[in-house]
Amino acid sequence: MQKSSSFLISMLMVLLAISLLSSCNASRKSIVIEEGWDLIGEKMVDFVKDKDVIMVNSNNQYTDIRFRIEHKNIRLKDFAIVFQNGDRLTPVVEKNYIAGDESKIIHLAMEGKFIRSINFNYRSKGSLFKGRANVLVFGRRLKPYY
Repeated sequence: MQKSSSFLISMLMVLLAISLLSSCNASRKSIVIEEGWDLIGEKMVDFVKDKDVIMVNSNNQYTDIRFRIEHKNIRLKDFAIVFQNGDRLTPVVEKNYIAGDESKIIHLAMEGKFIRSINFNYRSKGSLFKGRANVLVFGRRLKPYY
């Protein structure tokens, strides 16, 4: 009796481990990014606060940025790009974005800029119980001139 119960427990442990490993892989998704563009940050928007900051941890200079909204709709009110030297660019992007929408390309500078952070102010649409929107920000790397 004791052998069969220990066998059953070890089989349950193996099944649990397999189930955990397979569920971790299934939740990962791949993002296709155009050549020359980097995913420089992403943020799940919050229902409690309506302001978020994406810190950009990159040593690359960027000439353009754009963003994509995923999962849920949001109303984007303000959007500010903060450069490493403290300057700010605040393009007009106010609009209702539907999940899957991409912004227009926002031109930064032909010579490229180092980005410190992206600040955005938004209003979440829908219900917290139905999930949150995700904002992905992409930057076009400065092409070196050789």
